[in-house]
Amino acid sequence: MDIQWYESSAKDMYCPANPVIVMDEFGRPQPTPNRHPSAAGGKGFKPLADYVNDQGLKFGLHIMRGIPKPAVEHNLPIANSTWHAADAADRSRPCGWCPDMWGVDTTKPAGQAWYDALYQMFADWGVDFVKCDDLSAPYQTGEVEAIRKAIDKTGRAMLLSTSPGATPLGQGTHVAANANLWRISGDFWDDWKALKEQFERVDHWTQFRGPGHWPDADMLPLGTLRMWTGGERTKFTRDEQITMVTLWCIARSPLMIGGQMPLNDAFTESLLTNGEVLAVNQASSNNHQLFRNGDQIAWVADVPGSPDKYLAVFNACDQRILDENRAVFRSDVVTRNTPGHAVDIDIDVTGAKQLWLMVDPTADGFPMDHVDWAEPRLLGPQGETKLTDLKWVSASSGWENVKVNRSISGGEILIDDWQAAYGLGTHAPSTIVYDLPAGATRFKVKAGLDHGGTRQVGGATVRFLVYTQEPMVGSDAPAMGIPVKLAELGFQGPCQVRELWKKEAVGEFSGTFAPEIPWHGACLYRISGK
Repeated sequence: MDIQWYESSAKDMYCPANPVIVMDEFGRPQPTPNRHPSAAGGKGFKPLADYVNDQGLKFGLHIMRGIPKPAVEHNLPIANSTWHAADAADRSRPCGWCPDMWGVDTTKPAGQAWYDALYQMFADWGVDFVKCDDLSAPYQTGEVEAIRKAIDKTGRAMLLSTSPGATPLGQGTHVAANANLWRISGDFWDDWKALKEQFERVDHWTQFRGPGHWPDADMLPLGTLRMWTGGERTKFTRDEQITMVTLWCIARSPLMIGGQMPLNDAFTESLLTNGEVLAVNQASSNNHQLFRNGDQIAWVADVPGSPDKYLAVFNACDQRILDENRAVFRSDVVTRNTPGHAVDIDIDVTGAKQLWLMVDPTADGFPMDHVDWAEPRLLGPQGETKLTDLKWVSASSGWENVKVNRSISGGEILIDDWQAAYGLGTHAPSTIVYDLPAGATRFKVKAGLDHGGTRQVGGATVRFLVYTQEPMVGSDAPAMGIPVKLAELGFQGPCQVRELWKKEAVGEFSGTFAPEIPWHGACLYRISGK
């Protein structure tokens, strides 16, 4: 049960600015009866959790860190204690992107009492899994510990997942001792650059991976996504989807599916139901990166109760890369600290046939990159033309779909409180392509961070690039042989190799095994000595 199940006015995935939180007499959030009829009469999620558990499944919910602001405003009592909500609240640490809660001061007994009461209610409902948001970035040491204590006091086996990322690597020992899984990146979507960045992250977290505590590379954006905009297929190619699932499995990341399950096609279904592949995720050990030679990467793991090894081989090379030297404009990095949160662009486009507007998310790993191309216009002999009056050739956005005359989150286009009369709202990474009308000589625009991103905590770091010619160079290339020395896996003699995705034997090899891996692709093997 995802975000804001206690918000009676919620209609979509966006947090209302003035939430109407349904609470019990102790200020604890309750499911809204208008959206969750089984919760009527103060039953909470117990009827739903009981139903789910009766099907042999587990029941989980999302909750924000903290204590509801209305509970503090009315200073409601904290259940099973002599304290009140105002005693527990820390008004200096609210969530920067969801206005529901004040932070909790865990240096005071009232703070622990609040979390004890909240998680006891979850246990009484029959909750098996809690994703607690706004704990990981910035990392909330006191509240992580308080929630762990509260869960343990209930006596119920309840998994704790902290979100969003990136969780600081320096907190690895602490988070592994207190949480069962934790996000290692910001929200992960169907973008190759984001997937490529996950290789380094899962490698860095290897020392903290083990039973009961798992680094979480986030959801698998497979199948049909973004249902709030009508749904669209994942932007990952088939090879990229295999790469993603292979990496998550060999790194033993939790497998959370982010797509609309009833709309899965046969290929998507095959990614989720291959027992030999899933066994790597569920039961392998000593998982670690064997080598990384540039973008040639191999991971290895032990097979339980066997001298065999699992081997994952990845070709993360890019056959087509962005040539920044072709850009007619490249901004410096724009952040929430950049004056005006924007750059003014005025470039000559005389003779150009097309226009590419690109936004690079940089590598901060946090996805609050709401951006606007505000009042984009073309100048020529016939005067000024709004770019928004033209139909684009193509448009992509890292999150949501590109909006015309609205921000990416659906509001007014606001840059540093300046409201644009028109424009394009998008989210990095993004590419928007237009055919230019004959005679266009100049392109002008204010490119900046939208208010919807800068008002939130974290992220909001981008670069703007403008091209008048194809920005990508290179061409599709054949598969690449990636050699693996079998001795480095512990095998001195001939080995039998089985390909797990295809569920078929590859053959016998000695010395070196060099599979041909497609660009952006992966293969997963089980290696057996003779």
